[in-house]
Amino acid sequence: MRLQEDVIRLILGLKIKQLRSEKNISLTDLAVATGISVSYLNEIEKGKKHPKPSKIAVIADVLGVTYDYLVSLQLSKRLQPVGELLRSNILSELPLEHFGLDISRLLDLFATAPAKLSAFINTLLEISRAFDLRVEQFYFSALRSYQELHDNYFEELELEVERFLELHQISPEQTPSYGQLAAILQNTFNITIETETLNQHPELAPLRSVFLPGAAPRLLLSTGLTEQQSAFAVAREIGFQVLQLQERPYTSTWVRVGSFEEVLNNFKASYFAGALLLNRDRLVQDLQTFFELPTWQPQYLLQIMENYRTSPETFLHRITSLLPRFFNIKQLFFLRFHHDPALDHYSLTKELHLAGLHNPHASFLNEHYCRRWISLTLFGEMERRKQVGNLEQPLVGIQRSSYINSTNEYLVMALAQPSESQNGTISIGLLINENLRRKVRFLDDPAILHRLVNETCERCPALDCLERTALPVILEKQLWQEQVMQTLEGLKG
Repeated sequence: MRLQEDVIRLILGLKIKQLRSEKNISLTDLAVATGISVSYLNEIEKGKKHPKPSKIAVIADVLGVTYDYLVSLQLSKRLQPVGELLRSNILSELPLEHFGLDISRLLDLFATAPAKLSAFINTLLEISRAFDLRVEQFYFSALRSYQELHDNYFEELELEVERFLELHQISPEQTPSYGQLAAILQNTFNITIETETLNQHPELAPLRSVFLPGAAPRLLLSTGLTEQQSAFAVAREIGFQVLQLQERPYTSTWVRVGSFEEVLNNFKASYFAGALLLNRDRLVQDLQTFFELPTWQPQYLLQIMENYRTSPETFLHRITSLLPRFFNIKQLFFLRFHHDPALDHYSLTKELHLAGLHNPHASFLNEHYCRRWISLTLFGEMERRKQVGNLEQPLVGIQRSSYINSTNEYLVMALAQPSESQNGTISIGLLINENLRRKVRFLDDPAILHRLVNETCERCPALDCLERTALPVILEKQLWQEQVMQTLEGLKG
C-alpha cells in the first residue's frame, strides 16, 4: 500500500470515529451538523477517502477539536501502539486481501475498543522484541498461514502450468528435462544460462542460482547442482516469467528479505516449478496405486520419485499440495531438518502444517528435538552410507509416531539424498484417522516401526529414553506449577 497516503487517511478516520464515539455522536448527527453525507463520512472513517481541508475544518469544529489535531499523525498515548502498527512495514507490505482482511475492519475494532486493542498490540510488539523475532520471520509465518488457508493447493497456478505445457507442446505424460526447460528459458524469455560465473565468487558458494536482470538477463547456476536441482532452478525462473512476478528475490537462498510480496511471489514461482516437474494428474494416479499396495514398499515410492527425475524435497512438498485436494488427507505436516555433525545439532529449517497439526514446529528457544522421529534417525543411516561411499541411492524411512500422553498418531515418511552437499531430511506426517485407514492399505503393515515420540527433550516425560540429550526442565517447571496450584487450592479449603 502507498504508505504515507494510506496512513494519513487511516489515522484521520480513526481519530474521527474515536472522537464521535467518545462524544456519543452518531454518523447521522455528524452528517446533519457538517452537511456531509453519511456515506461519505463512513468512507472517511474507514480510511478510504480523504476530504478537502474545508470539510476537515467543519468536522473538527463539530467534534470540538482543532484542525491541526485532526490532520496530525500524532496519536494519543492510548493509541500509540496502533499508530506504530499502521506506520510499520507489516501493514504496508502484507497484502491483507490474501487473507480476506480489510484494513477498514481493523479500524472499526481500533475505534470500538482502542485501549484494549492498543494494549494487545503493544503486548505483541513486546513479545517480538523479547524473542528477537525479525520481520522476515513474520513474513514466512504469514506465508505458511496463507498456504494453510488454501490447503497448500492453488488451482490458478495449476492452470497456468497446463497452459504453459500446451503452448510449448510438452506432453503432460513426460517430465520436462533440464535441456527442454533451458531451451525455453533462453529462446522464449531471452535469458542466458551461465554455469561458471558463480564459481568465480567464493562468497556466492552457498547459492544454487542467481538471476541478474537487465537488457541481457542471465541465470547463474552453480556447477555443484545435480540435473534435478538445475531443472528446478530453471523451472522456477520460468515461473517468475510466466506469472510476470515483478517483486521477487534474485537468489535461490534468501540473503535479505525485502517484503512479504517477495516471499509470496517466490512461493508462487516455486509452486509453478513443482507443478511443472510433477504433473498433477500423473502423480495423483501414481499415489493412488502406491496407497493401494497391501504392504509398505519403499522402493516403489523411490521409483515414483525417480520417474519424475526430482529431488526428495520437491517430491514430498508436491505431495502435500495434492493429498488434501484429491485424497481428502488434510491433516498433515511437512518438515525439513538439517544436521550439523560437528555440533550434533538438529534444526528445523522448513515446515508446513495443515489443519492445525503444529507439532513438531520450529523452535526459537534452542530446544532439542526428539530424536525418536524418523526425520532425525534417518541421519544416522545417511552417515553410514557416506562412510561406505554409497551416495547415489536416496534413503527412505517410515514410522508410526504416537505422541506421549496423547491420542495423536502419525504415519511419517521421510526421504534423504546422501549426495546432497547439506545434510538434510524431508518428511511428511499424516494424522492416522478413519479416512487415512481407508486410503492407505499398508498402514497396518507390521514392518512399519511404531515409536512413542515427543516434541523436544525439554518437554518430554520419558525419563528412560535412550536418545534423550537434555533434561526435561520445561516439563519439570510445569509440573511444579501444577503442584503449587493444587497445594494452594487445598489450603483454601
